[in-house]
Formats: sequence, C-alpha cells, structure tokens
Amino acid sequence: MGAFLFFGAAMAGIAGFTLTWRGTVLDRIWLLNAPAFQRLAPLGSLIGILFLLLALVLAIAGRGWFLRRRWGWVLAVGIITTQIAGDLVNAAMGDLVRGGAGLLIAGGLLLYLFHPRVRAAFAGNSRFGAQ
Repeated sequence: MGAFLFFGAAMAGIAGFTLTWRGTVLDRIWLLNAPAFQRLAPLGSLIGILFLLLALVLAIAGRGWFLRRRWGWVLAVGIITTQIAGDLVNAAMGDLVRGGAGLLIAGGLLLYLFHPRVRAAFAGNSRFGAQ
C-alpha cells in the first residue's frame, strides 16, 4: 500500500508539474492520456498546483504507512474513500466501465485497509513522527 501511495505521489507530481509549467520535455507523457490533458489543460496552472498538493498528501500518507503510524492509515483510508466517491461519480455519469473497474479496485483496497491484521499493525502508533 505504501508503494502504491508513493507511485500515486509520483504520477500526481508529474501531472502537476506539467500542468503548471508547460513546454518541458515531460509534456510528452500526456500522450499516454491525451483526453485527460484536453480536459485538464484549460483549467490552467491552478489545477497543476492542486495535483502538486495531491502529490504531497500521497507522499505523506506513504511515509506514514511505512512508519506504521495510525495517521498514515487514516490518511490512506481517506484517500481510497475519496477515490471510491470519484468512481461512483464516473459510473453515475455513464462511464460504467471506468467507474466500475475503479470501484472494484478501490473497494478491494478499502477492504484490505480494514482487515483486522492491517488495522492491528497501525494500532498504538498514533504519535506524529514518533517511533
């Protein structure tokens, strides 16, 4: 899960960087998802800054996860729950394949997060940054 959070941070960071500072060699990465770029680019650099903020939150959650801090687990639950909400919106707007697939994946991750062994690994580790 921690690796997943750090991967998400890297992807959100790249997206945020390329949406905020246009014309770099990294712009080519949008060839992988041109429709997303066409929807996001008109929103200007503000959307890029929001992606950079998302990258920061994902990285913090990843760190908390690897340190087995309760706040890392809570942040991961919040992130996955938000993803589920987005997938529900996608499905409701008619994108049943993407929304449905996202719901299955994010739902599975949420079930994993609430597994008793996973929750137990984070019990008692609530001090911010402490060992």
